[in-house]
Amino acid sequence: MNAKRAATPDFDSTAFRNALSQFATGVTVITTRAEDGSLIGITASSFNSVSLTPPLILWSLATRAGSMPVFRENSHYVVNVLAADQLDICKRFATMKGDRFAGVPYTLSASGTPVLDGALAWFECHNRSRYDEGDHVIFVGEVERCGVHAQAGDRTPLVFHGGSFHKPQSLG
Repeated sequence: MNAKRAATPDFDSTAFRNALSQFATGVTVITTRAEDGSLIGITASSFNSVSLTPPLILWSLATRAGSMPVFRENSHYVVNVLAADQLDICKRFATMKGDRFAGVPYTLSASGTPVLDGALAWFECHNRSRYDEGDHVIFVGEVERCGVHAQAGDRTPLVFHGGSFHKPQSLG
C-alpha cells in the first residue's frame, strides 16, 4: 500500500511519551550568544549525528521555547556533551530562571559561543538549516570545530532514560 499521508495515530500523547522514554539518550547543553551579548543555554537530549562529510549534527527545540528566536536567527551555537558528574549543570540549564551561566565555568569558542568547561565533548556549529516540524524546530549544524575533554575516557556520560538520569554500565 502506498499511502500519501500518515494514518491517524491510534495512541494518546501519554503512550507516545512513554514509548519515547524507552530510548536512552545522551544529554547536552546547547549554548549561543544573543545579539545583545547575553549568553543563552538550554538542556537538550535530542542531539544526533547526521553526516561525516560534511560534518553535520542535528538537535531540536520546542517552538514555544523562549530561546527559540535567538537559536533560529544566530549563526553559531555549541553542543556540549555532558558527563554524569555534570547533572547539576544539566538541571540548571533545564529549569533555572535568570542567569544560567552564573558560577558555571566556560571558555568562548572562535565564534564567541560558550564551551562549558568539563564537557565530555563539544561541537561548534554553523546554524546551517532549520526545519519546522510539528511543535519543534529541527536544527542542522555544520560542525566547524569540535573537541574532547582530556579525561573523557575516565568519565561516564550522562544518560536520560525512562524519565530519569543514569550512568551507562559497560556490558563487555
